[in-house]
Amino acid sequence: MVITHHGGQCFKVTFGDLTLAFDPIAKGASLPAVRFGADIALVSRNHPDMNGVEEVAYGDKKPFAITGPGEYERQGVTIQGFLSASKYPASPKNPQDNSFINTIYSVELEDMTLVHLGALSSTELSKEAREGLGEIDVLFVPVGGNGVLSSEEAHKLVVALEPRVIIPMHWSLPAGRQAAGEQTLADFIKKSGNGSEKVDKLTLKKRDVSSREGSIIVVTP
Repeated sequence: MVITHHGGQCFKVTFGDLTLAFDPIAKGASLPAVRFGADIALVSRNHPDMNGVEEVAYGDKKPFAITGPGEYERQGVTIQGFLSASKYPASPKNPQDNSFINTIYSVELEDMTLVHLGALSSTELSKEAREGLGEIDVLFVPVGGNGVLSSEEAHKLVVALEPRVIIPMHWSLPAGRQAAGEQTLADFIKKSGNGSEKVDKLTLKKRDVSSREGSIIVVTP
């Protein structure tokens, strides 16, 4: 399994000929749109920063789009989506109107469980989500605040979920906000007290994660 980061909350996960896209970035988003082919596209929040399904239809790949809670099976991949809340994008003009639907995805792939929290804004998960997530091998967690989990909230949730590998997201932001994003990432790593690794792409097998306990790996876009 190879994991690459494409900015924001967008990650490409490949296993053999199979490609998954988490929160692909659409045209008109705050970050540059992605352009690669995917077999399955998972969208946590209906926002251009995360719903670019058309952008991962490329070459001979036409993605099967998953855009909300439920149970799915596609090309040998088992996926569960759990309903949760988001406040992204935070709207200073309408502070009372910033609650949106978010989907947490749990994906079984290569004997590993990957959980992508999407644009999650609360550490309080539903009973269904807490029971359904189970043991997590790889957790993608937003750390940037501004409508998603802050670094402190992300740390609190990570401690509760006890994943083996933690991949921070939502810290790679547009140029004008990049310094703030990198600061939230640094704050999150500092709170963990375990340090971190930084890679351009992450290659993982089950045996690589079985002995890990809360390792933070920063995958740079």
